[in-house]
Amino acid sequence: MNGNKTQYDPSQMFREWIQKSGKAQAEFMRNFGAMMGQPTQSFDPLQTLKEIAEKTAETQTNFMENFSSMQTQGLNKMFNLSQMMPNFLQWGAYKTSVGTNGRISIPEAERAALGLKEGDLVQVIVLPLEKKSKRR
Repeated sequence: MNGNKTQYDPSQMFREWIQKSGKAQAEFMRNFGAMMGQPTQSFDPLQTLKEIAEKTAETQTNFMENFSSMQTQGLNKMFNLSQMMPNFLQWGAYKTSVGTNGRISIPEAERAALGLKEGDLVQVIVLPLEKKSKRR
């Protein structure tokens, strides 16, 4: 069986197609510029591709720098927050009222959840919610 001995080279055909399309674009730009009254400029598709690639690389670099900065800021805030609130998972929050002699009590369920026993040292942060009016 005898066939065509010239092998098909798709990369060569693609290269020729790119060159022809570049020439066609350059011709179009010259003709269009002439119709618009602009001076004739030569269109260099390789130069245009280089400019686009440079702008793309610059945009990607800026994006990654901004993203990295946002991550760093987020991590810093998280670490600062964790330093401000040590043992956050061991905290409890509940409402109680001030009793005689300024005493407050921790409800039994909260004591059990936090594993508090009589004599344990705790830190109290007081945030007044409302003042009770004096009854007459």
